[in-house]
Amino acid sequence: MSSTTKLSARDRIVTLLDDSSFVEIGALVTKRNTDFNLAQTDAPSDGVITGYGLIDGSLVYVYSQDAEVLNGTMGEMHAKKIESMYDLALKVGAPVIGLVDCAGMRLQEATDALAGFGNVYLKQSMASGVIPQIIAVFGTCGGGCAVSAAMSDFTFMPEEGAKLFVNSPNAVEDNFVGKCDTSAAKFQAEAGVVDVVREDEVQVLASIRKLVSYLPSNNETDCTIDCTDDLNRATAAFAEETADPAVALADIADNGEFFEIKAEYAKEMVTGFIRLNGATIGAVANRTAVFDENGKTSEKFDAVLTTKGCYKAESFVEFCDAFGIPVLTLTNVTGYAATMSEEKSVAIAAAKLTNAFANATVPKVNVVCKEALGSAYITMNSKHIGADMVFALEDAKIGMMDAKLAAQIMYAGESEEVRNEKAAEYDAMQSSAVSAAKRGYVDSIISADAVRQQLVYTFEMLYTKREARPSKKHGTV
Repeated sequence: MSSTTKLSARDRIVTLLDDSSFVEIGALVTKRNTDFNLAQTDAPSDGVITGYGLIDGSLVYVYSQDAEVLNGTMGEMHAKKIESMYDLALKVGAPVIGLVDCAGMRLQEATDALAGFGNVYLKQSMASGVIPQIIAVFGTCGGGCAVSAAMSDFTFMPEEGAKLFVNSPNAVEDNFVGKCDTSAAKFQAEAGVVDVVREDEVQVLASIRKLVSYLPSNNETDCTIDCTDDLNRATAAFAEETADPAVALADIADNGEFFEIKAEYAKEMVTGFIRLNGATIGAVANRTAVFDENGKTSEKFDAVLTTKGCYKAESFVEFCDAFGIPVLTLTNVTGYAATMSEEKSVAIAAAKLTNAFANATVPKVNVVCKEALGSAYITMNSKHIGADMVFALEDAKIGMMDAKLAAQIMYAGESEEVRNEKAAEYDAMQSSAVSAAKRGYVDSIISADAVRQQLVYTFEMLYTKREARPSKKHGTV
């Protein structure tokens, strides 16, 4: 398909859902307002098609806005139809998928349109953490619609033909579309607003189907399919692949499949879904390189926590915990990003990520791949904040800081020969995976080729995990 592929509101639904599975609800609903010549304007379905259907046999609710009807604007009845979808979805416990092409609030309906937007926001808030919410932007998604998209769990856009903005590019001070299109998919993906960008509308819809296959229908069900891959398959290249966890995670996953989330945002942190023995696992990993299609390094990153990386991982861990999805961490971190800008925000961001891991009650497993140093290591799902099982590769380093730096501090003023000797001693005694394992901070030291096997068995063991927490309304971190 061409990147210029453009589907109608109904065609989007038909393409998204299983063949002949869509059942429309509220087809005859239309506007009630007659002000400003609306009485003479036809508004079939009030500009939004709503109903339910199946994706790979699983129930989903869907609404698709029709830009051919009053530019897809949201008025009173338009909003009520979307609210009705949420009410039904919450009753039966099924995802809601919104296919957005909306010019914003219907000006002719003024406060009724405002009320409609507010009511949709309320439904989204009530559904958050109960049923998955997915938004795909196919045309205009501006102002209040952009807020609605951000309130969903996942937002999709095609590379061209769609716009997502709170303020249009020309309304942003010192900017205009020709200079920087802040509404474009590329800009919004790099800002972390959009989770997945695909070439065209058809590929967006196919990716939504793929994502839905990884997700439970609601927060009281799980998501497991039959596994057709070898549970004991060796992963000999895993150690070399961990620089780019997108590659490493695909290697250990069932059938080599990894669905990455927010791939263009904070690339130094990787988040996404894999399956192990058919069960969905949420993965979070530190990245130091991006490999191209030939396996060559195209981008490099320091092994540090950044503000954006922490926020990216935090929101993902919280989603997984809300929906009972176990979490796997691949750790390779030596500290925090050290810049003036990062110093303003990284402490808060790291605190939020630490809290997200510590607060999660789903099964949590950590694999220390290379280095795990200092308090940044603690944040990355360590045993100290509640990881159920921690593994380390055979040459992994776990400790306070780099051994040479530690020796420089402890033996300041001594000769270089003494410092080197003490650094080697410190490395052996305090920074090795063996040392951490002797203290109970690592459960097992494993070879790279056994990672898939070990993780399959571990998550199987943790399947029935239950963990009680203090009674409270919510935390404040």
